[in-house]
Amino acid sequence: MKTVILTDGGMGQELVRRSSSEPTPLWSARVLIDEPDLVRDLHAEFIRAGARVITINTYSATPERLAREGAEELFKPLQKRGIELARQACEQAGEATIAGCLSPLFGSYAPALTISYQDTLDIYRRIVAEQADGVDLFLCETMASADEARAAVTAASESGKPVWVSWTLADHGTPRLRSGEAIAAASRALDGLQLAARLVNCCRPEAIAAALPELIDLGGPVGAYANGFTSTEALKHGGTVDVLHARHDLGPDAYAEQALGWVEAGATIVGGCCEVGPAHIAALRDRLEQAGYQISGVQ
Repeated sequence: MKTVILTDGGMGQELVRRSSSEPTPLWSARVLIDEPDLVRDLHAEFIRAGARVITINTYSATPERLAREGAEELFKPLQKRGIELARQACEQAGEATIAGCLSPLFGSYAPALTISYQDTLDIYRRIVAEQADGVDLFLCETMASADEARAAVTAASESGKPVWVSWTLADHGTPRLRSGEAIAAASRALDGLQLAARLVNCCRPEAIAAALPELIDLGGPVGAYANGFTSTEALKHGGTVDVLHARHDLGPDAYAEQALGWVEAGATIVGGCCEVGPAHIAALRDRLEQAGYQISGVQ
């Protein structure tokens, strides 16, 4: 029986819907302090839905984003709280691998917003230092450029933990990173670094389907988790996620159909990103099991 690693879905958009607070540029980070039960309970819902890997809810808790909002002092407390809540969810709902989160430093989909490679690497090292003792692997996700991914993977690799890299792709046209770089070129930038898996995420499911053959040709385990946005163009640097809208044609069953196609094409890791909630993951679990796949965690 073939096995598939099933990950969780998107935390940020779901937490915005559940929170009593208005969205801020820090996305879901603030709820770690103000409404921690929401975070723990959502992690637990994903586990009950079938997820065997959950990612800590620190995507927007990067030093740059916190400094931009005048909240630099929250960096370490947010990292600690994110790990604690993920562990509480596992105790409540069942065993799952906990992934550390290395996200874009300046916001998603913005490869032009950069600092020097060395400065980028130094910041990722700060994040890794806070997360390494509390997570089982590192997920370098929504990487929009080759250099961004190289810095994140380098820092994560120094922890000795397994590392997944996940690039975000342009939603239309030839499969490329949002920077315009080819997937193969972005992969070559990671030569010499130990990778446990290569993935693509936070782009249209159709973009993932188009990119998978090239990703699979690189060798090794591959995976994918799409978003459910109509478009990401409205989200600007420092903006809030309430400017983005969900597609109406990607309910749980439709999303599961798309993701099953990725597995049949060769992906061995699937889950969801923004606008993909516990119901989507449950539907995907059911479709995978009906198709004869065994749901697995990270071995």
